[in-house]
Amino acid sequence: MVETQSSLSAVEPQSVIGRVRNIGEPLRFTDVEPLAGFSAEYAKGGDAVKVWTRLALTSEQPLFHRLVENFADVVRHMAQRAGTAISLHRADTVLLVLKPDNTAELWLDSTAVSIRCAVKRAIAAGTVVFEHDIADITGMMFPCVTFGEKDKVLCIFREGWRFGFAFDMNPEGKLNIEDFFTTLGTLHRELRYRHIYQAMSDEAMFQRLIDAGWFPFVEIITAEFKELLNYCEAGASVEEIEPTLIARFDHARLQNILSRWLTKPHFSAKSELLKEAVSAYAAGKPVTVIKILLTEIEGILNDAYRAAHGGQGAKLKELLAFAEASAVQHSGGANTLLFPMSFGQYLARHTFANFDPTAQTGTAGSRHAVGHGAAAQESYTMSRALQAILTLDQLAFYT
Repeated sequence: MVETQSSLSAVEPQSVIGRVRNIGEPLRFTDVEPLAGFSAEYAKGGDAVKVWTRLALTSEQPLFHRLVENFADVVRHMAQRAGTAISLHRADTVLLVLKPDNTAELWLDSTAVSIRCAVKRAIAAGTVVFEHDIADITGMMFPCVTFGEKDKVLCIFREGWRFGFAFDMNPEGKLNIEDFFTTLGTLHRELRYRHIYQAMSDEAMFQRLIDAGWFPFVEIITAEFKELLNYCEAGASVEEIEPTLIARFDHARLQNILSRWLTKPHFSAKSELLKEAVSAYAAGKPVTVIKILLTEIEGILNDAYRAAHGGQGAKLKELLAFAEASAVQHSGGANTLLFPMSFGQYLARHTFANFDPTAQTGTAGSRHAVGHGAAAQESYTMSRALQAILTLDQLAFYT
């Protein structure tokens, strides 16, 4: 995980943490009228009314605009009372921290922002992190701002041409700032990778990807997957782009994947087999890759299952459910870029798909067809071999 240290309530304010610093100071206000939240419904004077005290939404949702306009009015009024003029319309990141003594700090594009993410390779401190290094985004933080447990927080931020908005009015009087950072990270992830979330929620598009053997695998999700998706959306055959994608998996990239596998006990127990499969891919021998990996995936899953269940193995249905549950636990949610539920469907409908021996429907994408010698010879392609590698690699992030 790549994470910049965040300040805690017990720590004095700092403008520098390591090499990170804010680029300015906040606007400070006094005698701020306490905010309780946002009304969730219309109410007449004297009526009971529901109030949102925590919420997170994006500019894709109509409610966003109503709440943000009201928030901007509150900030404008606060500034007018202090004898200054403020407009939020051109700001990329707005952070308002309301203090229990009725003071407030307003940060307008002046605070350091860090993103907490899972990465695909080992990264030394101080080195550049590229987009293709990112496997998932799990948090968005303000490392040089101090938050107290009695504080209330509101944040609007821009990602591309869209915005996220989240607030926590801290009704319990004990702010969980890490939960708030996680919420912001979720919004950031959903906005930045909106095209992937849309594709995965479109059953026709998802099935088109599965039919071609593809999935937003971790190794390609922030790199080559967008190109595959563009071809699918255009109704074109992904076979046109597959040779380019295959060529990008050179020796160095394959070794990074293999190194990732061998850090997992249930993978390292099969290290010689996995090394042979990777070497076969580099040598352009898809039959060897597929024969090894598709027959080992279930075994690796079972080893991981046994390690988590006191040595007790399980059948395929339970193993697929275990893979999904493990991914949710490791990533912290079902809607992360690991897409555990969708991957469970991919495994069931592609990797472990049944075949009709009479109609000879088996292909080298199906473990069952390969294991029974029922996959057509011409289906043992480099594309299928790469998909087998990426499928196994996905499980390395899940278990």
